Amino acid sequence: MATITQRRYRPAPQLGGRTPVGSTRRTSLTALAFLAPALVILLVFVAWPMLSALRLSFTDASGFGQEEYVGLDNYVRVFTDPDVLQAMGNTAYYAVLFTPTAIIAALLLALLVNHRRLPGRGAFRTVLFLPFIVSLAVAAFAWSYLLDPQIGLLNHWLRVFGIQLGNVLQDPALAMPTVALVAVWKSFGFYLVIFIAGLQEIPGSLYEAARVDGATAWQRFRHITLPMLSNTMAFVMIVALIAALQAFDQIYVMTGGGPYGTTQTVVMEIYTSGFKKLELGFASALSYVLLLVTLVLSLVQFRFFGRREKDAQ
Repeated sequence: MATITQRRYRPAPQLGGRTPVGSTRRTSLTALAFLAPALVILLVFVAWPMLSALRLSFTDASGFGQEEYVGLDNYVRVFTDPDVLQAMGNTAYYAVLFTPTAIIAALLLALLVNHRRLPGRGAFRTVLFLPFIVSLAVAAFAWSYLLDPQIGLLNHWLRVFGIQLGNVLQDPALAMPTVALVAVWKSFGFYLVIFIAGLQEIPGSLYEAARVDGATAWQRFRHITLPMLSNTMAFVMIVALIAALQAFDQIYVMTGGGPYGTTQTVVMEIYTSGFKKLELGFASALSYVLLLVTLVLSLVQFRFFGRREKDAQ
């Protein structure tokens, strides 16, 4: 009887006689085959150019003739060249103008359009997101004409109220704030969508309990919204900061780095050194310094917000 039962419930043999190890290996090979095109693209268009740029940063490459190894001379020049130091200061100034302005504007508008009692919330979200779809270079061209002191519509409208704006793009004091505001107008819609997604993940029961306890709107925002948005805020700050450090398009179109170099950013300096002065080795070194600064700032922000989240728990 026991023999019959054992025969009846004996597990069926695997089809084709494949072992679990062979099946796992075949699955891995299949996954690798699907990943191969993307890996090839990353190796050819990302990894190889980065390694080539790293090699060039230790040479005096100009794109013509032979290259000579110069060691760390290009990196020393990055921190001693007056033009580069001015570009670093301009980039920091641009980041201070752009990053908090874009984040605050996106957060406030996200709180507004996420309100349940606001009619037409979907339409408002679409309208606010539309500038992000437009190319930054195209937006810069449009704003250059709007701000033109002779034919610009913005100056024409302000004259009705007795305000003379002047040529702000040629004013050393106003050129950088102007291009920063154009970048804010262009990109805050992207941060707005991220904040809306973060707000919708916050449980409504927390706000209901706070209302029952008599918490005001500011107290609910401070003690519920901000702590629950810490991860979202960290992500938005990092993305906005990286965008600020890589500012190029609207500056190239609207001011070209002027007036008097007041809008010459680090990426503009890389472009000028590499494609106008043909100092490819120096431009590569400056690119890697910018990469390292971006990585350090991102790690600092991750540590800061990660610690805040742990303290909140």
